[in-house]
Amino acid sequence: MAVGPGTLPEFFPVSGVSLGIASAGIKKPGRKDLVVFELAPGTRVAGIFTRNQFCAAPVVVSRRHLASEAPRYLLINTGNANAGTGEQGMADALQCCESLAGQAKVATESVLPFSTGVIGEPLPVDRIVKALPDALADTREDRWAEAASGIMTTDTRPKGATRRVDLGGHQVTISGISKGAGMIRPNMATMLGFIATDALIAPDALQRLSSELGESSFNRITIDGDTSTNDACMLMASGQYGGPEITADSPLMPALRAALKEVYLELAHAIVRDGEGATKFVTIDVHGAASQSEALDVAYTVAHSPLVKTALYASDPNWGRILAAVGRAGVEGLDLNAVTIHLGDVCLVREGGRADDYTEARGQAVMDREEITIAIDLHRGDVHETVWTCDFSHDYVTINAEYRT
Repeated sequence: MAVGPGTLPEFFPVSGVSLGIASAGIKKPGRKDLVVFELAPGTRVAGIFTRNQFCAAPVVVSRRHLASEAPRYLLINTGNANAGTGEQGMADALQCCESLAGQAKVATESVLPFSTGVIGEPLPVDRIVKALPDALADTREDRWAEAASGIMTTDTRPKGATRRVDLGGHQVTISGISKGAGMIRPNMATMLGFIATDALIAPDALQRLSSELGESSFNRITIDGDTSTNDACMLMASGQYGGPEITADSPLMPALRAALKEVYLELAHAIVRDGEGATKFVTIDVHGAASQSEALDVAYTVAHSPLVKTALYASDPNWGRILAAVGRAGVEGLDLNAVTIHLGDVCLVREGGRADDYTEARGQAVMDREEITIAIDLHRGDVHETVWTCDFSHDYVTINAEYRT
């Protein structure tokens, strides 16, 4: 169950970035569950990671390696998160990096590990190490679609986005994949995202792009309010597009940022559309806030309300649940008579109560849609924030109740 068609695009290969896929049998025999990114020398990498304090061993190792060495390989496994595994988990993550580094003849610190799956179980290192030769032998620049499937866990479909843009007479390619369907609530949204471009981007500009674009996309989605132990989103720039280095103040930066933003948003939205048990894709727009934190507090309070989310699943225009969520979002001195709430183009709340022109039939017509926008105007300032979420269905409970069986 998911919202929208969810078909993968025809990926544009990114020069200098190759992908290999193999089966390690981590959770299910024969499943493609191991993905390797091979990066050309000189590729620059930036990223953002989960803010969960119980972050997984691969997150700790990736952060350290990213700070100490130019990455040459990314190693991703599904089926096991290697989180909540203590010192053994750290040793296991490092052993996987060492094995890949030895086979590829690179420094151990140039390998960044990523894991996703069940928390608290030992990583099956022997299976991963055994499958590495197959993944390395399989690397090609045109394996994006297979890699998108290889990083899935409870996802019902692979997720990807790709763009080409002309920058100063040179064609720049951007391709990316993401995974995630549950335990999604940023800070960092369990999600993983990998975006690559052949643009040559200055290191400080690359990290700024990674942070800014991640904040406005993956850090604005929520499925269930649970921040994972393993979230990470990496931005890779191979520099092989043939043009000049793009700095933060380069005239080429606005067009590059716009194209990257499209890819980030498409990948983030794909996670919400494939939320566990999701039947609705919901945009929550908060306007007129006095601060960013105020806008996000309101948006997330609505997005995380089980009563709102179950009403969305039932296609029930029970607007009182939305009103109640706004009221408990903690906005100091909120003028209730100034607040307006819209469901699509239908005004639900005006001047402290139900809008005079609201009818149940009009509300129902919007709720029957697969994609819905809830717009809230606080009329307190000029700050606007958007959060994307989905509904709660019976299937969400079933999927998570049976996750380990």
